[in-house]
Amino acid sequence: MQTVIIVVHLMIVAVLIGAVLLQKSEGGGLGMGGGAGFMSSRGTANLLTRTTAVLAGLFFVTSMTLAWLAGVDRKPASILGTPATQSQPGGATPVAPPTSGGVLDTLKKVDEQQGQSGPQAPRSQ
Repeated sequence: MQTVIIVVHLMIVAVLIGAVLLQKSEGGGLGMGGGAGFMSSRGTANLLTRTTAVLAGLFFVTSMTLAWLAGVDRKPASILGTPATQSQPGGATPVAPPTSGGVLDTLKKVDEQQGQSGPQAPRSQ
């Protein structure tokens, strides 16, 4: 579904660019305004203006549809890499403060529990 909408979106973009480039420059912003060019009649200018407006509307609709489809399966995630819980808004879990000391004391206790006396080289499996 999303691929079909992307293809339609790209076709709308290509035709919209072509429609804008075919229009006559009113102000001569690029120095090429005026003259009897390919699209010089008033009726053709109205047709191109309406075509551009319709294509711009379709571009807006397909852009909003693609944005909606991209957000449908989005789930809240935790920044810590753990699965988000439903009890806390935004997936945040409360962190208990250390009872004695700080982070270094906690790490020292973990090292003592594992029986490590110093830095160890990584072991291959």
